[in-house]
Amino acid sequence: MLLPSHAFAVLGQPFDRPRVGYVLSWRHPPGALNGLPNLKVVFSLGAGVDHLLVDPALPDAPIVRVVDSDLTARMSEWVVMHALIHLRQLRRYERQQRERLWADDDGQPKAADVQVGVLGLGVLGRDAAAKLGTLGFRVAGWSATPKTLDGVDTFSGADGLARLLAQTDMLVVLLPLTAETKGLLDAGLFARLKRDGPLGGPILINAGRGGLQVDADIVAALASGALKGASLDVFEREPLPVDSPLWRHPAVYVSPHNAAISEAGAIAAAIARQIEAFERGEPLENVIDRARGY
Repeated sequence: MLLPSHAFAVLGQPFDRPRVGYVLSWRHPPGALNGLPNLKVVFSLGAGVDHLLVDPALPDAPIVRVVDSDLTARMSEWVVMHALIHLRQLRRYERQQRERLWADDDGQPKAADVQVGVLGLGVLGRDAAAKLGTLGFRVAGWSATPKTLDGVDTFSGADGLARLLAQTDMLVVLLPLTAETKGLLDAGLFARLKRDGPLGGPILINAGRGGLQVDADIVAALASGALKGASLDVFEREPLPVDSPLWRHPAVYVSPHNAAISEAGAIAAAIARQIEAFERGEPLENVIDRARGY
């Protein structure tokens, strides 16, 4: 058993609030963490923390996000899978199989022909960029502040974003959701992507947060040709409404926000290690900056 010397309580059931030193949260009701006078740390049960920061009464305690090798690996698996799906035109060959049509008139580009732009160079973005590079994709990355990554051209700030978009055939989005990134993936951004690449148009791959994108603008961009295709794991509204045109669009892959669901045991063990280290006097790891939102 993890942390055998600690008692556990479940929100919504009676418990002694002054005894609470740590909170593990995923989308708790706003105000639910009030009245915890001895709270030391709030642990997010996900890679992001936007679900915590929407609580206007969130206690003034350090917030720690999950950084877990299993979660990181699963996210990169999903990103690589969808990059290859679009590179190798899987949807086309699925259709041809249904029609029993033997045809390959257009050929296929190779990974080295395709420029991938990764938005977000945190733990998830860096790992995905490295694995895409291993497959031969040309990879560049963007972050709000300057970062350096071996084998990857990096950009930052507004000017850097414009430069990255102009050269990008496939846009991979692993950004946190903040006031600055909310609605970033809109018609204006899609219009700045490279149009004349080997895939026949730009591809969007978003496994960051649903609030980053404007779903209606994605549909419109697919209709206008500003986007050639998309793989989406996150949406403005979740579950994705049954009447959303994204469900049935022939150039879109939809998954139910499960690109990187880590094993509960792995997350629990990582949090337990943090608590034990903290109680030995060691500093917390992966503490977020509330002002930046990540």
